[in-house]
Amino acid sequence: MDDNTDQNDATNADPTTESTDNLETTQAVSELELGNRNPSLWQDMRTSEDWWAIWCAGLLLIVGFIAVWMNAPDPPPPGSKEKVSVSSPLKPWLSKPSTWRENPLHAFYTPVEVVAQWEQEAAEAKKKANAEAAERWGEKSEPKEAAKPEATEPEAAKPEAAAEKSPPKPPKAVNTIYGTLGSFLVIGLLFAGAIHIRGQSARKFLTAFPVVFALATVAYVLSGQSVIKAYNLEYALWALLVGLIISNTIGTPKWLGPAVLTEFYIKTGLVLLGAEVLMSRLVALGLPGVFVAWVVTPIVLITTYIFGQKVLKMESRSLNMVIAADMSVCGVSAAIATAAACKAKKEELSLAIGLSLSFTVVMMVVLPMVIKFLDLSPTLGGAWLGGTIDATGAVAAAGATLGDEALEVASAVKMIQNILIGVTAFCVAVYWVTSVERDPSAPRPSAMEIWYRFPKFVIGFVVASIVFSILHAVLPLGPEMVSAMIKDSTKTIRSWLFCMAFVSIGLQTNFRELMPYFKGGKPMILYVCGQSLNLILTLAMAWLMFEVVFKDVVSP
Repeated sequence: MDDNTDQNDATNADPTTESTDNLETTQAVSELELGNRNPSLWQDMRTSEDWWAIWCAGLLLIVGFIAVWMNAPDPPPPGSKEKVSVSSPLKPWLSKPSTWRENPLHAFYTPVEVVAQWEQEAAEAKKKANAEAAERWGEKSEPKEAAKPEATEPEAAKPEAAAEKSPPKPPKAVNTIYGTLGSFLVIGLLFAGAIHIRGQSARKFLTAFPVVFALATVAYVLSGQSVIKAYNLEYALWALLVGLIISNTIGTPKWLGPAVLTEFYIKTGLVLLGAEVLMSRLVALGLPGVFVAWVVTPIVLITTYIFGQKVLKMESRSLNMVIAADMSVCGVSAAIATAAACKAKKEELSLAIGLSLSFTVVMMVVLPMVIKFLDLSPTLGGAWLGGTIDATGAVAAAGATLGDEALEVASAVKMIQNILIGVTAFCVAVYWVTSVERDPSAPRPSAMEIWYRFPKFVIGFVVASIVFSILHAVLPLGPEMVSAMIKDSTKTIRSWLFCMAFVSIGLQTNFRELMPYFKGGKPMILYVCGQSLNLILTLAMAWLMFEVVFKDVVSP
């Protein structure tokens, strides 16, 4: 049985409001998927939400890469150290609201004089932050700084050095109006086509989609305010709040249901994320990063799940598993994949995501302070951040407060950890079919039964990671082209999809439905205990790998 079918069945079995019932009904796939028989592979690929997430993301990746490839310059001659700049022609047409301070309209258009003022202030702030970081770890940097003078003089005459000393480019006005409208059209038309082919009403989707997109835009504008951004209160939190306010006050209108496609948005976004998880990141840190990300994570996940079942006596196994995966792997992305594999209810997924976002905000502020207090090295501190903070964006923000080296290590560890999304979903699907839902008197489930349960969009995530890792490695301008595709097009679309998914989660969530899951405070206790174990084991493993066993592998 397809995992989406099981989730809808489980959800409809609960007492919900009329509005929520309508949302679930309008998101039901085909009658075949709602039946009691497993569809054929071809039928599944034509109608399943998981497969269509792959097709939609695949089309976006293909178009994005072709656009960059056709716009790429000729590669430099072999042995040349000339730097080649590659960009996507799609960049001006795909964007999000930008940062603003006093005037929210600056999120869509910022005059050149305002940009110049901000750039000057940002440069001064960065210079001050780097000076503080250098002063803090000056003793550790002095030996390496002392080794540089001999190479400094000849390097000064190189073209690269001259280029670095060239005057900075003049500031330009920031205009995200066309990019925001372009993102709206691309996502709206792509999903409308997919919905039509799946046998649902594209007209109803297109009627409701502008409202969902507008709410996502509001979330982006709120998160882009400079003070809010400084605290890294990201769009996910605001998108969730915007949806929750509507659903718990005036209620989510019935006609909005066809565009409230939480899983479709986020599954497509996760396949796009696969193209960003490159194997070169794994190679960059080597064994130390692998040990921190791949040894600690499964230990924490399994231990937390057992603790929830045996000690806390969690009533819902699926809630227990989603929280454990959310906290130990990589936050919301892992929660979505795991929820699909274990048929978690939408209320359970909302609860897990809410816990993750709340603790992410706290940890990204507190952990850097703890690292500075303990006087940990940038490498060790970055590895600790990357292995424990759930959201990739929050990892980058927290790492940046410790300097460029910590930022690089933290981001690399988190991306290595992200590779486990697919592995986790597969293992959870196998465990659920063979142990949790198995009737002791029934025959052992077949491999095909596991296949039907397995969230197929994870296949797209893995394939995208492999394909773009190969392109990154073998093409003459592979790193530049893949980076340009991600930065200028697919990452923007992925962010919009995630933002609309969080809005949709909020629109589908009612606090009255969540309250039973907070019984005895068990979800909170589970998350705190699991994250505490995660913090201890990750720090211990990072110290062992980066400071003892492979001390000189990653150098600044």
